[in-house]
Amino acid sequence: MDNRYLKLEWRPELERPVLICAFTGWNDAAEAASVAASTLGTSWGAQRFGSFDSEEFFDFQATRPQIRLVEGVTREIEWPENVLWATDRSVEVAGGRGAVLLSGPEPNFRWRSFSEALVGLSKELGVELVVTLGALLADVPHSRPVSVAANAQDPSLVEDLGLSSSAYEGPTGITGVLHRLCADAGLPSVSFWASIPHYLPSVPSAPGALALLESVSGLLGVEVDTSQLEKTASDYQEQVSAAVSRDSDLASYVRMLEERFDSQASQDTANIPSGDELAQELENFLRNQRGEGPEGSSGH
Repeated sequence: MDNRYLKLEWRPELERPVLICAFTGWNDAAEAASVAASTLGTSWGAQRFGSFDSEEFFDFQATRPQIRLVEGVTREIEWPENVLWATDRSVEVAGGRGAVLLSGPEPNFRWRSFSEALVGLSKELGVELVVTLGALLADVPHSRPVSVAANAQDPSLVEDLGLSSSAYEGPTGITGVLHRLCADAGLPSVSFWASIPHYLPSVPSAPGALALLESVSGLLGVEVDTSQLEKTASDYQEQVSAAVSRDSDLASYVRMLEERFDSQASQDTANIPSGDELAQELENFLRNQRGEGPEGSSGH
């Protein structure tokens, strides 16, 4: 691993950890992914243990540092940075598993170097699975459940978990590069993308964050405290619905989106695995990756 890019304050020791990443910016429509990652960190009591060197990865004219006043007098500079967090060894995310979280702005420079350093650190920490959270603007109504697409590049992971192998072609973000390098390194990875109403690009989407958390919870078989986020999501729905009702053109457009969503949903409800089934399939997959039998014993 190239340690030039990482500043570690301490090194966590975790059992079979999962790495969960969320980047603000292009990958984070309506802040759904970053809010979801923050909620995970708070729920699990994660502690900061390191960061990436900002000088190497950011254009400070594009991603500017912020001036903050401390006690109304001292001016301090907060530099953009990608921060690493880890759960305490005593905290089990799921089945004895620990977690590493990465959050911060999408880097401006050296995506390959950044991703290679992150994959190298993941290998050192014994990470078994990488999960990225993202959100994109789409032609979907705010009044329906948030759709989340789950993709993977590992063919066996796609088959075992019933995920989809993304057929997307076009511009990508740091997450696309990271998943490619994970695949090259033999590190299983899954990406979750929440679809956010394109007519609400600047309104933080608590429903989108909740949908991403439900996907993570289902995959890992772990509970997350989302009580505060659920209240925020309820307020979001009420306020947005009230605003839409006051604009006749927008209300008509949303009704069209609702009709299309309902038509598609009625065709897609079959063969969706439950959260428990998905978590069990993941455990079976990772157990096979470690060369263990179905009960955790050595397989032959």
